[in-house]
Amino acid sequence: MNVLGKKIYVGLSGGVDSAVTAALLQKAGAQVTGMFIKGWYPPGMPCTWSADRRDAMRVAARLGTPFRTLDASVEYKKGVIDYLLAEYKAGRTPNPDVMCNREVKFGVFYRYAKEHRADFIATGHYARNEEGVLLRGSDEAKDQSYFLWAVPKEALVMTLFPLGAMKKDETRKIAMRLKLPNATKRDSQGICFLGSISVEEFLRSEFGARPGKAVDEKGNTIGTHDGVLLHTLGARVALTDAPPGPWFVIKKDIASNVLTVSHSHAPAVPKNEFSLRETNWLQEVQPTQELTAQYRYHGPRVDGTLSSDKNTFLLDAPLEEVVAPGQSLVIYSGDTCIGGGIIT
Repeated sequence: MNVLGKKIYVGLSGGVDSAVTAALLQKAGAQVTGMFIKGWYPPGMPCTWSADRRDAMRVAARLGTPFRTLDASVEYKKGVIDYLLAEYKAGRTPNPDVMCNREVKFGVFYRYAKEHRADFIATGHYARNEEGVLLRGSDEAKDQSYFLWAVPKEALVMTLFPLGAMKKDETRKIAMRLKLPNATKRDSQGICFLGSISVEEFLRSEFGARPGKAVDEKGNTIGTHDGVLLHTLGARVALTDAPPGPWFVIKKDIASNVLTVSHSHAPAVPKNEFSLRETNWLQEVQPTQELTAQYRYHGPRVDGTLSSDKNTFLLDAPLEEVVAPGQSLVIYSGDTCIGGGIIT
């Protein structure tokens, strides 16, 4: 796409991906403005946002572009944090990065850019966007289209992903060649709104430990756990005073604070379909069209079709794995992301 002279707001996180995004667009002749989005951060817990903002400012200074800070803390708290806590309290396992993208990066940021008459927004996501058609990133190991299924169509049409056809090592080489100040900065491993804090740490700080019984598939008590709200269906769990594992969570009883565990994460009954809520469709699809879906990031791809009301994904072959309600099912036709929904 020709961006010569276009007014583009680039989300600068302080990381190398967004820095190279801004640099590439500036080199292509765009009028770039760097935007740091300030989120909500847990009081009393370590957070890197001020250091990240400083790194973003240094990138903007190096490129000679305007720099602004967008305070999205209210929207972060309501659309991501409160949602995450409510889902965990209900026994589900949400995907906060999906909500962060929908509510903040392609919600608050998109609306701000539109109000200020930007032609486009841009981020450092490894995904491709061809005039509003969302495609997997060329680098399969870095493809982030999974996290973008819930982005509103109107925001996607106005979004650029300059890194979508690149590999991560290419990005790093460009940053080094351009002498960007954060060229050697390590990639963030945390959730988008928590920085270096893990979800487990955050949940523990909110819910605290609440020891309870862990039982096997026959209902026999085999040990104790540290709180049913802290664990995810299908995930491995460390138990106290239990026989040697590994142990996997196959059922959660929130009211009685009891976990049912097994040496296998296979369900008692294989799954034949996924029921969905809060669906978002980016492309039209026929009920009989053969599709693929992913139920976790970098997880296996499963084949199937959509029901006529698009609220159920029917699997071609039974799935013998426990899948946590609250996670995202993202649906593709080839490399094209047609949308998705939240697993009920």
